[in-house]
Amino acid sequence: MQAAPASPAGGAPRIVLAFDFGLRRIGVACGDTVSRTAAPLEAVQTGSSGPRWEAIAALLREWQPALIVVGLPYNVDGSDSTMTQAAREFAGEFGRRHGLQIVLVDERYSSREAEARLKSARESGIRRRRVAKADVDAAAACVILERWFSEVT
Repeated sequence: MQAAPASPAGGAPRIVLAFDFGLRRIGVACGDTVSRTAAPLEAVQTGSSGPRWEAIAALLREWQPALIVVGLPYNVDGSDSTMTQAAREFAGEFGRRHGLQIVLVDERYSSREAEARLKSARESGIRRRRVAKADVDAAAACVILERWFSEVT
């Protein structure tokens, strides 16, 4: 597991999936190293025993990513938050289960940024339906992936 870069430079184009880990839902977004853009996919509900690994495995089969980006929640001052260790454990288990390279990216304010984007799209008429929490989680994963793209320029 790496703390950020894992440069997309060199080699063939790669699909990247990003995950915004949460105790109720895990937001998921997809992007590629050519366009360096990200799109929200969905939010995977978590069960009483944690992540629904079968739903995550289905996403991996569908998208066949070369790399996984996981948001790492920190406090405003950069110290670990109450969720930091849980996100690290999710990333570690993800790597063990699927053998993919995992990169951790600072996700501070990603949910706020995602929610603001979605509300703005709704206010402008681009988005017609109301903003649900699952939409915010998937959009936050999109923000996390965009941050990773910008870090590996």
